[in-house]
Amino acid sequence: MNRMLILILITLMVNDITAKEDSQTGLIMDTGWELVRANCGGCHSYGIITSQRSDRQGWEEMIRWMQSSQNLWQFDLKTEKTILDYLSKSYPPLEGRRRAPITKTLMPMK
Repeated sequence: MNRMLILILITLMVNDITAKEDSQTGLIMDTGWELVRANCGGCHSYGIITSQRSDRQGWEEMIRWMQSSQNLWQFDLKTEKTILDYLSKSYPPLEGRRRAPITKTLMPMK
């Protein structure tokens, strides 16, 4: 168990060192970050994105919720795939998180 914790901490430290963040948004600068900047920051702060952690399915559920209840537009398939690839790679779930991402049934109603 201690070895696992050490590996996780080393991985996080290496990611922090190698990941470059955009100084204006705080987003990790990796493939697709520009699409996230262009499509997400108009409705909410980038801090909401960087503080969330989820797997691909969780990120997709958050997008679907925003589309169904917050007037987020539909993305073309390539754009959506790029955004989901970026979010699931750059902001994956972390072990030891205080809570799991909010499920769709717990999201605020319209």
